Amino acid sequence: MSKYRDGRWWFIGTLAFALLLMLVPLPAVLEPFKPYWPALCLLYWTLESEDRVTLGMAFGVGLFADLFNGVLLGEQALRLCALVFIALRFRSRLRFFPMWQQTLAVLALLLNDRILLLVVRMLAGDAMPPASWWISPFVGAALWPFLTLLLDDLRARLRRQ
Repeated sequence: MSKYRDGRWWFIGTLAFALLLMLVPLPAVLEPFKPYWPALCLLYWTLESEDRVTLGMAFGVGLFADLFNGVLLGEQALRLCALVFIALRFRSRLRFFPMWQQTLAVLALLLNDRILLLVVRMLAGDAMPPASWWISPFVGAALWPFLTLLLDDLRARLRRQ
């Protein structure tokens, strides 16, 4: 297999794994701590690859996430498109931030995602979520440096093979 094909399968595999991690059930006490894995994975690939992640790709991943989760169709697609749009817009700056600044930027993007989700759910007629609902972006931002290091290491190992 060529390196391009290996890289493409690695890219698709990480997105599929992120979708599967999204489906992992947690006890009710731990549910607010569950990060939004597809967003973290798409953010990583948006920053690390030049042209792999597009708005169409984000929309498609979001539709798959909607179908898997059983939520309002287009909810996560809208969220991921907004997230990827902002990340693509500021990609050249975000890539060269030190890790602590990049983590803060990821936190801002994930909080923006939560606000967008809140607006969509309020327009759909849902009740206001509890305060613990806001913990997830902070957990995702805390995991960002480790996720980046893990995926960078795995990509480097793939290139060496």
